[in-house]
Amino acid sequence: MPDAAPDHIARAFDLRGWSATFTRTCGAAIVGPMNDHVRDLASVRDATERLLTAVAKLDNQSVAEPSRLPGWSRGHVLAHLARNADALVNVLEGRPMYVSGDARDTDIERDAPRPLETQLTDLRESAARFQEAGAAPADWSRTVELRNGVTDTASRVPFRRWVEVELHHVDLGIGYELEDLPEEFVEREIAFLAARFHGHPEVPHTRVTDGTRAWSTGRDSGGGGPEGAAGAEGHREVTVSGPAPDLLGWLAGRRDGTTLRVDGGLLPALPPL
Repeated sequence: MPDAAPDHIARAFDLRGWSATFTRTCGAAIVGPMNDHVRDLASVRDATERLLTAVAKLDNQSVAEPSRLPGWSRGHVLAHLARNADALVNVLEGRPMYVSGDARDTDIERDAPRPLETQLTDLRESAARFQEAGAAPADWSRTVELRNGVTDTASRVPFRRWVEVELHHVDLGIGYELEDLPEEFVEREIAFLAARFHGHPEVPHTRVTDGTRAWSTGRDSGGGGPEGAAGAEGHREVTVSGPAPDLLGWLAGRRDGTTLRVDGGLLPALPPL
């Protein structure tokens, strides 16, 4: 994705500072699964197979058509996915994720116009390289560096790749929707994104719920009282509720949130990262 990409693209993937915030605000019940890199690698493999099967039904003309990401064709999305797999291999092996931002964007522009079969081969082979790097003996508790100074534990890199594959599959606009995403993925990605905005001064104290599960994001309530009570002026809690796929779509910038119910104020405008 280019550096000037719309905010909703960055929101899903460029979560600078996320790791420390997540650790501080979430309990071990959620943190534990986030560190299960073996299970996440299997989920990445399954998601990649779904993607490859779906993309194989396209043709050269449809690959060149616009994706749901402004300014990007489906070929751009596929090229990005392949180059991202190689970039995450770099991360796992201790090299810079990309040589530079310009080189990253140039590679995507170079590879976007390729015919379908070339795209499929590249996707398959780069995915295999990522799986191979993930299977190598390593200290999965170590800290690794991604783009723009973002750091995280190595054990969460497979989940980050899972995010890329699942959401960009949706971005292709070929029949795979947010409602088709695995339930576990949806829950974890909502938690991932809600944690990113926790404590953000531009986001009101917000409770996000699908009616069964709930997440907290935005500014602290400041009142020290029960959840939902007014705290400091302007810090009253907003509750955003709806089906989990719609919540994910709003948090990730894939949907505008108009289908969600909002109580206690207006739907928060999520800032760029």
